[in-house]
Amino acid sequence: MTIILHMMDEPDVRNVLRWPQAMIGSDGILQPGRPHPRLAGTFARILGTYVRDAQLWPLPEAVRRMTSLPARRFKIPDRGRIEPGAAADLVAFDPKQVRDCATYERPLEPPEGIVHVVINGVFAIDDGKVTGLAAGRVLSREGSRGL
Repeated sequence: MTIILHMMDEPDVRNVLRWPQAMIGSDGILQPGRPHPRLAGTFARILGTYVRDAQLWPLPEAVRRMTSLPARRFKIPDRGRIEPGAAADLVAFDPKQVRDCATYERPLEPPEGIVHVVINGVFAIDDGKVTGLAAGRVLSREGSRGL
């Protein structure tokens, strides 16, 4: 059974996002049936709705909150940065076009404006199309024993 609860309102979300240490992530889980729309829409919603439209942060700050800030906070040393030795996880998007399209009726609807997604150096999305190549893996915090 899946239950969808609406517990936050938009002013609350914006107040939390304004907190200097707020990181962007998603607890959306791919599962049979209809997952929550945040599975497919979280990051595009941040970039489109909160960065471009509402201007809560400049784009570089939003990217930091999605990448290096969580990687540092969760002690995942080879993620969140573009530099030699780091994992090649990259997303190319059009900041003027990016927007989430996932809804409760169509929760896996892909976002617009995402051109390429590279995971561990492998294209997962190329020219806006899913490649079917699975290069991701479960990440564990440095010093942890995994999940």
